[in-house]
Order: sequence, then structure tokens, then C-alpha cells
Amino acid sequence: MIPRRRFIQLAAGSVATGAVSAVIPAASAHGATGQPEGTLTDLGPASVTNALGNAEFAGDVLYAATRGLSPNVVGSYDLAADAVTGHFDIPTGIGVWAMCAVGADVYVGTHGGSSDLYRLDTRTGAVTKSAGYSDDYIWAMAASPDGKVYMGLSPTGRVVEYDPATGTSRDLGVATPGEQYVRSVAADATTVYAGVGAHAHLVAIDRATGAKREILPAELASRDFVASMAISDTHLAAGISSSGEVLVLSTSDPADHRILKATAPGEKYVTSVVIHDGYVYFAGRPSGALYRCPLSGGEVESLGVAYPEAATHRLLVHDGRVYGVQDGAVFVHDPATGSLEYRNLVQRGFRAAPEQPMSVHSDGRRVYVGGKGGADIHDVAAGTRTRLGIPGEPKTALTLKDTTYLGVYTQGLLYAHRAGESSARLLARTGNQQDRPRDLAYDALTGLIVMPTQPEPGHINGALSLYSPRTGKFDTYRPVVERQSVYSVATRRGTAYLGTNVQEGLGLPPVTATARLAAFDLRGRKLLWELEPVPGARYVAALGQTPLALYGLTNTGVLFEYDFLRRRITRTAKVADRGGELVVTGPVAYGTDGDRVYKVDLPRLTTTTIADGLAGEWFGGEPKLSLDLSGRALYGLRGRNLVRIAISGRR
Repeated sequence: MIPRRRFIQLAAGSVATGAVSAVIPAASAHGATGQPEGTLTDLGPASVTNALGNAEFAGDVLYAATRGLSPNVVGSYDLAADAVTGHFDIPTGIGVWAMCAVGADVYVGTHGGSSDLYRLDTRTGAVTKSAGYSDDYIWAMAASPDGKVYMGLSPTGRVVEYDPATGTSRDLGVATPGEQYVRSVAADATTVYAGVGAHAHLVAIDRATGAKREILPAELASRDFVASMAISDTHLAAGISSSGEVLVLSTSDPADHRILKATAPGEKYVTSVVIHDGYVYFAGRPSGALYRCPLSGGEVESLGVAYPEAATHRLLVHDGRVYGVQDGAVFVHDPATGSLEYRNLVQRGFRAAPEQPMSVHSDGRRVYVGGKGGADIHDVAAGTRTRLGIPGEPKTALTLKDTTYLGVYTQGLLYAHRAGESSARLLARTGNQQDRPRDLAYDALTGLIVMPTQPEPGHINGALSLYSPRTGKFDTYRPVVERQSVYSVATRRGTAYLGTNVQEGLGLPPVTATARLAAFDLRGRKLLWELEPVPGARYVAALGQTPLALYGLTNTGVLFEYDFLRRRITRTAKVADRGGELVVTGPVAYGTDGDRVYKVDLPRLTTTTIADGLAGEWFGGEPKLSLDLSGRALYGLRGRNLVRIAISGRR
């Protein structure tokens, strides 16, 4: 294993892993005192990264594509030069998960709104759009031996064939009725294989007739996803989630199969697989380990960890070596020597760019902006930006004294970071089939941090986790509100107030119709009551409170008031067209729909717009706001830039 710290000294302004610094112009880093409410101060790009989604070889060049950037690019990493020698813009979509090669052409599949297929001619560098599809995602892509391109789509769960010779697409239909995701594909001369979730299926589709047959062994029928796939002349290998398994079967007789198990404790995901020289190689997570096992049988061997806990998005073979594609980097395993080398592509010239952030949080001096692979930390007073590398996506944050706690996707992780330190500490994993942290709150009476989570795709019942910074004890309760996820939380005198979401794991149709407000006793560890605050609301996006009342904002933009003394919903008002963050400070609340920031006079429930035209480019979830501890400013986004928004607050 390569020492981790050797590879985290990145160039200023770039962020694959580790800590880097970039100077923010001092004039834009400081807002003047006494500014009129709504005054915006631009603090520059909120989060800068070069997160990768996939890669493909053409000759001795690795073409790696980004996700979440604007624009996304394919960077060409020349192995002989050991340098990234070019970048090719992908003009549409918010990211790339799927790639394959046909001769000297590399095909790139995008996601976001609609999904587009691009062809990169590696001889000329020309990028042209080949096709477009109505689905939100092209999740996976594979080329057949005769040069056709097969794609797995979502949310329709279709498989589509594209013929480069004619420029036409052929719809092979839904792989498994009722399932939304085709997350992996492979193809040989006669068959295209589709790996399906959120309930695992493996479907063999006859390329000529379109006929489908299920070939997933019965013992794997309870799994979540067939999430990754690779094929050889004789075998198909498939990574199975969320159990850390690999299915290896004979393509001539699928009943002839074996199931391999990743050996690291707690391994859940097999993120990528490849077959090479009589072995199945696969990458696991959360460990980040690379494994292999002989196709002919034998034990699974762990080959090491290039970067702890990192996701390996693709495994490829070139010139006898195995390449693993991670965020901003590749690792190289040489089977002849057993070596495992980590190569930081940022150091080798890969371009970084502003991403769509996922969270924003102020600790009073610094602003944490969560994104792919960590968070950018803006020191507003000093006018600097550093990168905190975390193998995951910080979805929410909370500061207590000198420590900031971050809820990280995937696996419902809780991290802690002390200001000035170069890395964050992993405190706990939620387990219990949980995936996305949605909020964090602290209860002073019990000394507990409360973290709600949404379950993994295809699973029911969200959870509530309680962490004690004093003892380090971490407890998870599931279910809390039956057949719903907990989306937002506020605490008061030993009670956690919970706003729910009718959506459980993604890909699972909701079984309830209306979001709820619930109360959970943090000392007795039990649910006290629940009610439906706003008819027809799908989720409660945010909660905030005054000494007398709790306020919640639904996905429909309806603000509700729950009176602590009367123990009921006392008022509602339409304050926005959609849900978002809600910041309560004194007798006013501030919210955002991503484009406008508005102020709510809570005694009157009247709304005033204080800033407009932000067009904040958030990744998923709800638009965010964070309150400066001074009570004189909010932090949010304008486009992909971090902005300080002056407020009068509690004055």
C-alpha cells in the first residue's frame, strides 16, 4: 500500500483528496458591516473538485470522465508521458457514469434531466452528440464484439442498443418490470446482460430477438442490486449489493456459478469487477480494497488498499496491469510483482472545476461546503479556501464548540473535524441498511447529536441515530416513523422533533401519502406522537424553532407552526413554490427555493423577498442556507459560487 499522505498534497485550487489552499480575493471575502438586508458578497467557487465517474482505454491513453462539474470533461491520461495531456468538454448533463470504447472512439453517457450519448473521436479530438434519451440517467454502458453500444437507463429500467454504423437506437424494453434501475451491462456476440435494482435481478437479453430470461441464482434473490459487471469469452462476473458478493457464472451454462465474498469486515458493495488472466478482480467498499479470485476456484485474496474507503468506479485492464478509477485518481496493480500504485491525476494535470454543492454550513468563522469526496472550507476572515478530503459526500453539518460534525453519504457515516486539522475522523457507521444522512441537530439537555437517515435503495424504514460526544456511544433506532424516512430534525429539552419523507429507499414506491411531524423522547428512546401537519405534503424539508413554537417547511412551500404549549398545528402559510432550508433567528425565519431568499415575519406569517436571481446550482436534495453565528448573514449559492447574504436577523 502506498502511504496515504504522499498523495494528498494537491495543487492549489484542485481537490481530489487531502487539503489544498486557494486564495479568495480579500475584497470579496469580507462583507462590510451595516449592509442593507439582502446585500450579496460573492466568495468565489463554493466547491472545486474533479470527481470522476468512469474511464475507458483507447490505445495507451486512459480517457476519464467527470461528474458534477460545469462543463463536465473527458481528460486524456497518457500512460507513456504519465500526464494528463488534454481535456474534451461534454456540453450537456450534470455528470458521466457510463463509458465504453468502440475501436478508436470512446462513447460517453451523461445524466441529468435528459441523457445524451456522445462520441469522442480519439484520433481527432472531436466530440459529437450521437443520440439523446428521455431518461434521467445512462447508468451503464458496454460495447459488443461487433461494435454496438448497449446502455442501461433509469428511471424506466430500459436497455437500449445504439448502432454507430447507422446512428440509430433500438429499444430492448424494460429489463425487469417494476424496477427502475439498470445499473450494469455487459455484452457478448449473442447476449446483452442487464444488472437490475433496487431489487436485484440479472437478465439475459437475446440481442437478435429481444427475448429475456432471468439468470440470477435463487440464493441472491433477496439482494439489492447487480451493481457492476464484466465479461470474458467464457464467464460473466457481477458485483452484488449490498452484501459484498461477486457472482461468477459460465455464459454457456448460467447454472454453473459460484458466489465469492469480499473478506474485509463490514464490506457491503462491490463497486467494480474485471476478468483478467484467469482471475476475477473486484473492488470493495467501504474498505476500498482490491481483491481477486481464480476463475477455476479457490480463495478470495485481498491485494491491498490504494486509498482507504474510496469508491472504485471502474476496473480496467491494459498491458497486463489492472487499473482502478477513483475520484481524481487511478491506482495500478501489477499482477507480476504484486505492487499497488496510486496515481493522483490532479498532480498530473487533470482539470478541476466548480461542482454542484450538496451542503453549506457556517461555524462562525469558516464555511463548510460539502461535495463529492469532501468539503471545501472557506475561512471568511482570512480569505482562504482549503479542501477537507472525505471518502463520501457530506450532506449536512453541525458545529459544537471547536468541532464540526458531518453526516456523510454513503452508509450513513458520521465524521468529526476540528478546525485547522488536515483530516476528519470517522466516528460511526449507521448500519441498519441506511444510506443518506439528511440533517443534524444537538440537544443540550441530553448532550446528544441526532442524525436522521434515509435507507438504501429498495429498503424500507429510515432511522434515527444518537451520538454522544462525551462517551462516543452511537445508537440507531429503526423504524422511527413506520414506512417513512426522517428528513429533518430539531431538538428541545430532551425531545427530537422529526419531519418525515414518504420516500423510503430510492426505487421503492411510497406506501404512505403524507409526511408527518413526530416527537421522539431522547431519554426514554421512544416515539411520543406523530401527526400530519400539511395535507398532501410529501416531505418536511426543514425545521426551526422559537421558544414557543416549532416551524416546518414542506416540499410544497407551505410553512406550518406547531405550538409547544397547545401541542397542535396552529397556523400554516404558503411562503414559497417549493421546499428548502429554513433558518429561524429570533422572530423571523429565512428560506430559499434556490433562486430567491425570502424572510418570514413569524408573528404575522408574512413573506418578503430579500434577494432574487441566485439560480443556485445544488446537487440533489433541497437548496441550502446557513446562518452566520453573528446573526448578521446567511450563506448560500449564486450559481456555483458561495455568497454571503446580509440580514437584519434578530436586530
